[in-house]
Amino acid sequence: MFQRLPELAPGRSARCSRCACRLERNNTHCPFLAPIALTISSVILYLLAVAGPLMTFDVYGRSRTISLFTGPLELIREGWGPVGVLVMLATVIFPAIVIGLMLVILMSVTRGQPSAWTARRFRWHNKLRPWAMIEVYILGVFVAYSKLIDLARVEIGFSVYAIGGLMLTMGITDATLRVDLIWQRIRGTAGDRLENAGPAKRDVGNPGLPPPGKMIACTACSLVCSSPYALELEAPVGPCPRCNQTLRRRKPDSLRRTVALTSAAAIFYIPANLFPIMTIIKLYQGGGHTIVEGVLELYAAGMLPLALLVFFASITVPVLKIVSLGVMMLGTWRGSAVLLVDRSKLYWIVEFIGRWSMIDVFMVSILVGLVQFGALGNIRANAGVEAFAAVVVLTIFAANAFDPRLMWDAAGLNGVEPSARQRRRDAERSPGREAAKGEAAKA
Repeated sequence: MFQRLPELAPGRSARCSRCACRLERNNTHCPFLAPIALTISSVILYLLAVAGPLMTFDVYGRSRTISLFTGPLELIREGWGPVGVLVMLATVIFPAIVIGLMLVILMSVTRGQPSAWTARRFRWHNKLRPWAMIEVYILGVFVAYSKLIDLARVEIGFSVYAIGGLMLTMGITDATLRVDLIWQRIRGTAGDRLENAGPAKRDVGNPGLPPPGKMIACTACSLVCSSPYALELEAPVGPCPRCNQTLRRRKPDSLRRTVALTSAAAIFYIPANLFPIMTIIKLYQGGGHTIVEGVLELYAAGMLPLALLVFFASITVPVLKIVSLGVMMLGTWRGSAVLLVDRSKLYWIVEFIGRWSMIDVFMVSILVGLVQFGALGNIRANAGVEAFAAVVVLTIFAANAFDPRLMWDAAGLNGVEPSARQRRRDAERSPGREAAKGEAAKA
């Protein structure tokens, strides 16, 4: 829905008049200096996190100290390469890229020298930020620590405190960052290219808006462009004049890709809960542990908050994501206008909570790297962790593949031509059709 926003007073926010989603917020603090200070702090904390010890585990006089790299490398050594690479990307590589990109972007914007490369960097930062899972990893550390304290002595390294601080600095940076101001600063550098961007041209404030079929919004930087002729729904129009993102009115093959990814996630969810995610050996005794057994162990140990956290993140959330995506796809396929606002809010919830299910995967990587003492104490990863990691990744991809605008399109509220199924349903519900049915019943 195209809307013109007024100038916002400090501390005020603007919300969509149709679905109440927050569109923009004017923070009261300095828009760039505070994020720069927080980002520099994130750089320092990240270096401390990767350089320092994470945990030390002592069993019968034998000790082992691990770092952020130990768990992923141990998973790769044991043959669980995809899971090890996923943990390495989410905890080491992507956080470094996200922090570095943010620092470069803020420095170029504050110096008044944003370029086309600044727009591309910001676009990539926004894509990679959900995959930098520092917040989820620190919860995995807490769960791993709670499982180890009953086995032997565990010492927390200063890397854990650095990761906790990094979680705060990155979170506060996201909360205080004025994304709209950054794009406004970058907009001036793209102004000369707008008229030469092919069929897409920026709407520069003309009060007479073109029809919805001739308008297109960039999904990366939210720049609204217009065209002199009607645009197809999924065909590429060209690069965005501001950030170079390929412009399309809707995501291509959104429903089919979402159905395929959600179905695959539902299939992987079965072995993820039936197979053990790890095997724990202590003094020649032990066996496999599933996700449910891990929750029950935390509950039996009196750690009810952690037990509820793991149960919600690892068992409930994947099911809710799969069911929620199914509800949204079914409503879109049927062209239903029932609870459209609620379904839109449900989509943003699904997209937000997707990565929090990685708690168990991170916990296994920590335990596998830390407990390697042979028959005295040993923890190995099992097939369940790979299946569960597949569930998490597939549901994240499914949420990204789904286009929530299709729900409003199917209901006929976005100026998009309704589908043949919707036209038949509308015809069946029309007064003329109902009268004809009445006459047929009388006859």
